[in-house]
Amino acid sequence: MKLFLGVDGGQSSTTALIGDETGRVVGHGRSGPCNHVGAAEGRAKFLSAVGVSLRQAMDQAGAAEARFEGACLGFSGGPADKEALVDELLSAAHLIVTHDARIALAGATAGEPGIIVIAGTGSIAFGRNARMEMGRAGGWGYLFGDEGGGFDITRKALRAILKHEEGWGGATSLREVFLQEAGARNANDLMHRFYTSEWPRPRIAALAKRVDEAAIAGDSVAHQVLHQAALDLAEIAGAVRAKLFAPAEIAHIAPVGSVFRSAILQQHFKRQVDRNPANWFTQPKHGPAAGALLEAYHAAGLRVRLTDLPSEK
Repeated sequence: MKLFLGVDGGQSSTTALIGDETGRVVGHGRSGPCNHVGAAEGRAKFLSAVGVSLRQAMDQAGAAEARFEGACLGFSGGPADKEALVDELLSAAHLIVTHDARIALAGATAGEPGIIVIAGTGSIAFGRNARMEMGRAGGWGYLFGDEGGGFDITRKALRAILKHEEGWGGATSLREVFLQEAGARNANDLMHRFYTSEWPRPRIAALAKRVDEAAIAGDSVAHQVLHQAALDLAEIAGAVRAKLFAPAEIAHIAPVGSVFRSAILQQHFKRQVDRNPANWFTQPKHGPAAGALLEAYHAAGLRVRLTDLPSEK
């Protein structure tokens, strides 16, 4: 029996799925993060994370050898320097080593053409059309991009707090919320704390949840921050659409990532997306590991419907 492999290697965990020729998932494994491979320590971490998740999935599938008809592995940070390491762990007649946006798109749309907007700590829009052409917008990091991501939301909220402190911005409950979260004395102390190693980008980005809570409670400044984030995310989705789809061509657009847990932001985003009647807003059908598995089937020339999928949470 021919087997197919999909791997999602991310900043928090690594997930491996093995499927048979019919699309039934027969093996599942999970281990730690594998996103940095530059140093020797990173290389060992990568091999261990992918290797452990692969072995777990193989044991569950009853596979003696890591040989696959098709395999797709998508990694946070992209495929650079990873293909040679993948070759140490497995062999495949049809192999794809790619970035996490591609497998997230394949999972969200179940392998069909469409666009995803990923908004977590940062943000990026990625799409693929029926001609298998791909395009992206955003994803340039917290200094030069990532509009609408968690870090950007927190940054805009902090800027609003500082503007009020300086006397040229409206009052917001976010001031006391952020001071309490950071144990800061005032807005100036808060800003300086955010520049220290105690507050890495993911921790700062996680405060976007507090912005959402303030908006739910009726804070107009917090609501405006979320509204602007939704506009920015819809704009990068539109940029990808313009590259890949004709004006009247239907494009499925799916939101992915922790920022979209905000009902306020997602509603604003959907409203912007729906302004174009050729856009079809849709919730993701599968997670990125399932997307990687679908890409593995496609690489081998097969189109299947996945069954017996485990939760990717």
